[in-house]
Amino acid sequence: MASTATTISKTKTTTKTADGSCLKKWLFRLTAVAVLYVTCQYLDTIKHRWYVFEPESLHQLAKAAIAASPDPNDTWFMTNYIAKNLTATYSHTQAALNTNTSEWVFSNAGGAMGAMYVIHASITEYLIVFGTPVGTEGHTGMHTADDYFNILVGEHWTFSPPNLQMERYPAGSVHYLPRGQMKQYKMHEGCFALEYARGWIPPMLPFGLADILFSTLDYVSFYDTARISGREVLKNLLVGKIEMPILSAHFLLSRDKT
Repeated sequence: MASTATTISKTKTTTKTADGSCLKKWLFRLTAVAVLYVTCQYLDTIKHRWYVFEPESLHQLAKAAIAASPDPNDTWFMTNYIAKNLTATYSHTQAALNTNTSEWVFSNAGGAMGAMYVIHASITEYLIVFGTPVGTEGHTGMHTADDYFNILVGEHWTFSPPNLQMERYPAGSVHYLPRGQMKQYKMHEGCFALEYARGWIPPMLPFGLADILFSTLDYVSFYDTARISGREVLKNLLVGKIEMPILSAHFLLSRDKT
């Protein structure tokens, strides 16, 4: 009987220890989630400090490229015009830019297919020329960044219920999609645009890569997209465009002085 009582006592003690250990683990997890949530909320309020580009300036640049083009459908000329202007406007200490305008890759996202040239990519911004000469349509996705779609060639059509009317965006206009919103869109009979996104870019990656991984299986484009985007993000980290408050102190101070 004494042996049985001892065994029961040890079992109860073990159970209490296990329960206490489990409780500590859950308290730690909840605390970690709370700290992560508060940190993300704080970073969201100050992310504007790490923006380099301005939507209105890019819109004016897109219109200037259209006006300077010898042909309204000369996407190649407009792309080179934009790249050269950006290189002349932003120094290498502000942002790293990809000046290789021949570096186009296929892009499948939200059911739509086109090609893109990545001009700039970082944690809080990306700037690309995206489009297709044959037309496409799909879902914009719901993102953690504001998106500015500056039409260079053709027309961009969008639709979002309960508004049952088509929105039409011709060359020279800009379609603005706030973060958290989504639309159906169509690049009617071919369209190209200078697309600028500002906000948290990494959460957008699954949308941009899901069709390649689970539908088209175009792993060549997947490799090129990952290689180019990763390279450009790394280049921006190396020039000081680091999206963490402590590490980017030098960058913020240099911007305040200018």
